[in-house]
Amino acid sequence: MARGKVQLRRIENASNRQVTFSKRRNCLLKKAHELSVLCDAEVALIIFSQRGKAYEFSSSNMRNLIEEYRELRKEQATGSEAEEHILQQLKQEAMMMMEKIEVMEASQRKLLGRSISTCSIAELQEMDNQLNISLEKIRSRKVQLFKEETAKLEERERILLEEHHRLSSKIGMKKMEIGSCSQSTQSGDVVTELFIGLPKIKN
Repeated sequence: MARGKVQLRRIENASNRQVTFSKRRNCLLKKAHELSVLCDAEVALIIFSQRGKAYEFSSSNMRNLIEEYRELRKEQATGSEAEEHILQQLKQEAMMMMEKIEVMEASQRKLLGRSISTCSIAELQEMDNQLNISLEKIRSRKVQLFKEETAKLEERERILLEEHHRLSSKIGMKKMEIGSCSQSTQSGDVVTELFIGLPKIKN
């Protein structure tokens, strides 16, 4: 039959509590010793009884182990403080970035003509100046693009004209060659007559 799960709670009977403490203490000290031997680990164990009596085990010098533990905790605390400081900086930067984004979004809405009912004359004048500057930049960029596109079309036209002249010259030369061949053929033709009958006898 399976053994039921034992509920952990304070043993009320003082005698039973002392017996259990002694057994568990000895078992714990034995396990600590086995751990240090089997795994080559540095182990320090301190147990205080209810009456304040101390029981301890140390795989090496107890004072050195405690000092090493304190130094480690100090380094961990320092590292945690540095991480906390970095985290706070990141939070502040994120908040500042969110504020900048909100300001930019509000400015964009105003430039689009939204939420301007609460704007003062100075704010409206500033927006008007910004829009004029933006329009000048847009027009300048538009003119530049038109010029670049016109230059491309002109270059394309020049290439096509050169190709047209080249093809026209080539066609003219072909026509001249054909005319020369035709004249040579006509001048080189031999006229022959076919005579049927007895040849004439000369006296």
